[in-house]
Amino acid sequence: MLQIEDLHVKIGEKEVLHDINLHIEEGETHVLLGPNGSGKTSLLMTIMGFANYTITEGKILFKGEDVTTMKAHERAKRGIGMLFQRPPTISGLKLGKMLTAISRSKEDNIPEMARSVHMDTFLERDINKGFSGGEIKRSEVLQLMIQNPDFVMLDEPESGVDLENISLIGTAIGSLLEKDKYLIKRKKSGLVITHTGYILDYLDADKGHVMCDGEIKCHGNPREILKDIKQRGYKECLECRHQ
Repeated sequence: MLQIEDLHVKIGEKEVLHDINLHIEEGETHVLLGPNGSGKTSLLMTIMGFANYTITEGKILFKGEDVTTMKAHERAKRGIGMLFQRPPTISGLKLGKMLTAISRSKEDNIPEMARSVHMDTFLERDINKGFSGGEIKRSEVLQLMIQNPDFVMLDEPESGVDLENISLIGTAIGSLLEKDKYLIKRKKSGLVITHTGYILDYLDADKGHVMCDGEIKCHGNPREILKDIKQRGYKECLECRHQ
């Protein structure tokens, strides 16, 4: 599904990602952990194709196609989607209009899908304007549900969300990633940034990675890695048996 080879990325004159190698197979969900400022969001933004992130070395392959130089909308059309940690408010654009624009199927029942994440009363409101933290995250999840990407990236989906919303969002994301199907039948893949690990209660991730100082330093079982981090912190984690 996704193959990243020897990736180096700059923002301005500063290199923020160094020698990134990551392979995610069809049907797999990977979790990315790391301290603040370690480059996790930069990696997701680079995969999505945002212009501020300049690839100086390496390449990104999506479903076998080289997308390294493609723009964000071209990658989205090919099936890459992203839930943002801090999405912007878009005044003058109704949520319902946005959902209609990004829908990949004429069979989508947008009001019904909105109702499933308690967003049916928000369709005539400007995107994220006056929304609470939980409402913003539910709006982001709804947009992903409508876009129906093959590869889903989630930047801290549980951040700023209460337990009730985590349950609702986690269930919706689990469905989006086909976690209700046997692994061999899953076609959707995901890459999830998490600090708390709460989202793992709904996603049953396959592999975990730890990023520090712009490099992926550690790989292993995501729950074991999270347990080590909680007990020993990131310094000890990077010296552990997973490396």
